[in-house]
Amino acid sequence: MVVAATISITSVNAQGGGNFQRRTPEERLKIVHDKLDSAFKLDAATMTKADDVFLTFYKDSDKKMDEIRSAGGAREEMMAARQKLMEERDAKLKGVLTEAQMKIWKDQIEPAMRPQRPAGGGGQ
Repeated sequence: MVVAATISITSVNAQGGGNFQRRTPEERLKIVHDKLDSAFKLDAATMTKADDVFLTFYKDSDKKMDEIRSAGGAREEMMAARQKLMEERDAKLKGVLTEAQMKIWKDQIEPAMRPQRPAGGGGQ
């Protein structure tokens, strides 16, 4: 019985248990900070500037998405708002990263950070 209970608890936890929580801006910043540090080994001043850009982006993004959701906005409206915020973020990042670093960010790092949907059908 103990083994069966352990397997069942592990299975529920592996599936998320139904209580998914969105990461905070600070948690998302830590992830991107680690990726940038690993890829570019930025000096402390440059890393602080990059962190500021991303933290502002994450906070503004959460705020805007919450506003759109509470107003009953459509998915298309959310996507357009997020795209605008990403463009603003990238314009600020161009003042922090070199052109070569920016290319690596856009072509390799950013796409790898997007949430991946599980393989298989989501419904029938």
